[in-house]
Amino acid sequence: MSGDAVPAPVRLVAEFTARSGHEQEVASLLAALRADVRNEPGCVRFDSFQVASAPDGIDIPSGPAPIGARFVVIEEYRDIEAFRAHLSAPYGAEFNHRLRGLILESGSVLTFLAPV
Repeated sequence: MSGDAVPAPVRLVAEFTARSGHEQEVASLLAALRADVRNEPGCVRFDSFQVASAPDGIDIPSGPAPIGARFVVIEEYRDIEAFRAHLSAPYGAEFNHRLRGLILESGSVLTFLAPV
């Protein structure tokens, strides 16, 4: 055994809310970005979701996120270097530039995750 530390993966959730009437445009942008990011060598996971109503017959209160307008992206990268490469990808910069005018926030709200 070499004793080298195994690089820690980078896991995060990105969230943002589409401006009224721009939900489909945001969803289309995400679909295009997803294809590019999943091809990155260090990408482990990149899954995007649109907040939805609870399934019929499920009587559980849902969170405060606006249904249909809130988007959630779950991301995982092999290590910090893979995440840095992701951040420097030109298609990511283009996505963020186009997204800014379509969402309520000034950009994606990122929450980094650690296992428990």
